[in-house]
Amino acid sequence: MFDRYSAELLLTRCRGDEVWPLDHAREMGVPESWLNELLDCYESGFDSNQNTLYTDSGLVNQYHGIADLDVAYRAAEYLGIDTEQIRRLPLSRRGQVDRLKAELDEL
Repeated sequence: MFDRYSAELLLTRCRGDEVWPLDHAREMGVPESWLNELLDCYESGFDSNQNTLYTDSGLVNQYHGIADLDVAYRAAEYLGIDTEQIRRLPLSRRGQVDRLKAELDEL
């Protein structure tokens, strides 16, 4: 059962710059309906290290998974946090998640 506590816990587990494999996302408590919507194929961007995808085996060109930034926004929305204001701010992916977590502390 997914509830407020589950959403809070899920948000605290997000960093903003990771792509979780499907099985890991399930272990972290992402609801199945979100998995179906958020699962995507990500491609490495070789313009900077921040845009390059790595696994335990090293650099990969493509990776199927769930962006924890998307999970963080979905959990925040579930909790009633106004995410639109945060999306408009010039923040890094980690910065966005940190801001979402700070809003959680204000609830």
